[in-house]
Amino acid sequence: MKKILLCAIMSIASAYCMAQKTAKAADGIKPVGIIKNLSDSALLDVVQRQTFRYFWDFGHPVSGLARERSNKSFDYGDEVVTTGGSGFGIMAMIAADHRKFITHEQSVDRMVKIVDFLFKADAYHGVFPHWLNGETGKTIRFGRKDDGGDLVETAYLLQGLICAKQYYTADTPKERRIRDVISWIWGEVEWNWYTRDGRDNLYWHWSPNNGWAMNFPIRGFNECLITYILAASADRYPVSADVYHRGWAQSDFFKNGHTYYGYKLPLGFPYGGPLFFSQYSFLGLNPKGLKDRYADYWEQNLNHTLINHAYCVDNPKKFKGYGENSWGLTASDNYEGYNAHSPDNDLGVITPTAALSAFPYTPEYSMKALRHFYYDLGDKIWGEYGFTDAFSESHDWYAKSYLAIDQGPIVVMIENYRSGLLWKLFMSAPEVQNGLKKLDFQSPAIAKK
Repeated sequence: MKKILLCAIMSIASAYCMAQKTAKAADGIKPVGIIKNLSDSALLDVVQRQTFRYFWDFGHPVSGLARERSNKSFDYGDEVVTTGGSGFGIMAMIAADHRKFITHEQSVDRMVKIVDFLFKADAYHGVFPHWLNGETGKTIRFGRKDDGGDLVETAYLLQGLICAKQYYTADTPKERRIRDVISWIWGEVEWNWYTRDGRDNLYWHWSPNNGWAMNFPIRGFNECLITYILAASADRYPVSADVYHRGWAQSDFFKNGHTYYGYKLPLGFPYGGPLFFSQYSFLGLNPKGLKDRYADYWEQNLNHTLINHAYCVDNPKKFKGYGENSWGLTASDNYEGYNAHSPDNDLGVITPTAALSAFPYTPEYSMKALRHFYYDLGDKIWGEYGFTDAFSESHDWYAKSYLAIDQGPIVVMIENYRSGLLWKLFMSAPEVQNGLKKLDFQSPAIAKK
């Protein structure tokens, strides 16, 4: 009798465990392999959905934030979450909710977890560090002296949080909580502190242990435009327009004006630099019709992308695998470690996020690249979280890793191409519109009085 009873108990326990495993699996998004003959729209769905798994299924279980990367290279531990990559992940989650990859209730619950964690996490004059411990909220140093606030990473996080505040608008306790905590986090950022005693420049880092020892003024043109726009947009601790015009716009690599492959580049480095320059700040900031006294940012980003594409087609270094369907140079892992790849720093490495996050600018060229990556190279670079980070056919090297800052823009920029969702949310925020006006930007999204 005891034996029968014991077997029954074990059977019930086994069934319960199986049910728990099944329920857990149902909460995630099932990865898929290569599916033949997909339409363009269906292929975009597959790529967005599977890439989003990086943030949903691989997100940190305690904080809900994005892990820095999927592998253990460079001694990254299991608890490291990334501030900027989490901002990209929040925007990706909004897109996933919009596409019904997850339920709205699921996204709300994850968002509550994220903001409640950030509410208690380390910050320095309101600015988060580059890395946090995803379990404790304590700072994990990014470098020997980089153990305090990281203004640019915080700007990327806030880009996502502002989109969330504009998206989760229901009059429910959970969504009110999301909006209230985001407003508190936003209000606590002391942008003016990061002018380093009132200079006409924002500085990237400050640490209670090392002060301004990193000494890194943020000057354009590069991936940091969003930092200045948010700093000008703040209510409590803003910076003046002079900080933008005398700091950001005064570097040796701000104005360009040269033509490459027939495309004039208003701003930035020769050939435009890595493609993330035209992507990270513009996940929320809509470049369509966005102009200031220095540039038309649609022209800037479009031509930057076209130059990058034309360079890869030209392929002056004759790397294997470059061409009309295989292009895109940006920062990523490579066969030597990590580098910011660009036409003037070309190591033979193609990074899928470069072409795929350019969908709003070059949809035809980006779709050709997507179909090549998926159907021709899928057995080498398609995996559980979408496309792996990079590849080099010349070196017969194909990354196994995924990085938050590369996976996030794929989901977000494909969504901006398809629906403009994140652009609409970010540009609708009153604080953003006020900041753009303060800096004399023009945009169709700015409300007319």
